Amino acid sequence: MSDLKTEIEKMEKLKSLEDNAPAPAPKKKRSIAEISAELAKAFDVWRVFPRVFITVYIVLLYQVTHWFMNLADPNNAQAGLVSVVVGAGAAWFGLYTGTGGKKNSK
Repeated sequence: MSDLKTEIEKMEKLKSLEDNAPAPAPKKKRSIAEISAELAKAFDVWRVFPRVFITVYIVLLYQVTHWFMNLADPNNAQAGLVSVVVGAGAAWFGLYTGTGGKKNSK
């Protein structure tokens, strides 16, 4: 019986502590500029545009390659177009890998 009394006393003490606990602080309202800055940082970290451009380039290269291979008698202008697409891809990939996320060195 004494165990039951001590458990009840513990529960009452806990309830009184919960009742006297301070209310959580209200959340600070953020401005549009703060939200925009956070979104811009996230967008930069995710590198959305470079990834989209690389994806589009891969599709373009695939289409150009198949187009060129399906030509019956390709001429120099058509071969030049393929060469430009491949060369532009090499340059674009070099820029993409060379400008990766800058990390803070601490």
